[in-house]
Amino acid sequence: MIDCPHVRKQSVRFHYDLSTLFYRLLWGEHIHHGLWEENERATAAQVQLTRTMARLAQIGHGERVLDIGCGMGGSSLYLAREHGCRVIGVTLSPFQRRWARWAARRRRLSDRVEFRCDDAEAIELADSSFDVVWSIECTEHLFDKKRFFERAAGWLGPGGRMAICAWLEGSQGRTAAGQQLVVDVCEGFFCPSLGSMADYRKWMESAGLEVVSECDWTDRVARTWEICERRVRRSGVRWLARLLDRDTVRFLDRFRTIREAYATGAMAYGCIVARKDAASSHQ
Repeated sequence: MIDCPHVRKQSVRFHYDLSTLFYRLLWGEHIHHGLWEENERATAAQVQLTRTMARLAQIGHGERVLDIGCGMGGSSLYLAREHGCRVIGVTLSPFQRRWARWAARRRRLSDRVEFRCDDAEAIELADSSFDVVWSIECTEHLFDKKRFFERAAGWLGPGGRMAICAWLEGSQGRTAAGQQLVVDVCEGFFCPSLGSMADYRKWMESAGLEVVSECDWTDRVARTWEICERRVRRSGVRWLARLLDRDTVRFLDRFRTIREAYATGAMAYGCIVARKDAASSHQ
């Protein structure tokens, strides 16, 4: 795992309160990468990532899902609409919660989706209260990842699944050049650390879960940042960011850095699914 000790939790909250509009304008309602097979539109690729992850996690109709780092509610609403799931979405950002609640009302899904503004590392939830713990590109922002997985395993009922998509330390992340790229990305995107796929496997297994699926999607998601960087140039949104906040300018400027980190192997992007034993109980 590569650490970036300068990141503070308050900075993560402020970033998403301020930058959610930039994400929406530059990318779409899903605040996560797209997953490409061929030459799909970016909006289709975003949905494809959610759909593929749902298939790997074997999401069943009506299951209870906890969406950690729900953003503007894109995945939560998809799972409620397409699978009839009962979803609790958790975000650190009050602005994102308001946006997600509005989106749920607009799609008439408020009876199946609840959005909470809370800290995923401190939230109190009942043991065995979910069939699935789901998180796309949120665990990068957690400060004690090992402890989070221990707690999250307890929220799963017997036979429950955990499905995670995450930015990862890549195979070249420990070289001097690679580590600098990772640190630059972490500073720009407010990630206190990036773990490797091996780290995630270790955290899940230490929490009593069995890893059933690991996917390296780096090559299939990297196009996300080509598109976003091009949209930043064409839209002139960087000039607006300069009027608002220096950190937001740095966030936009690091789009190119993350492209380089993927291209050189300093970073990777993965999906990992684990299952809780059907006979196990939280200790």
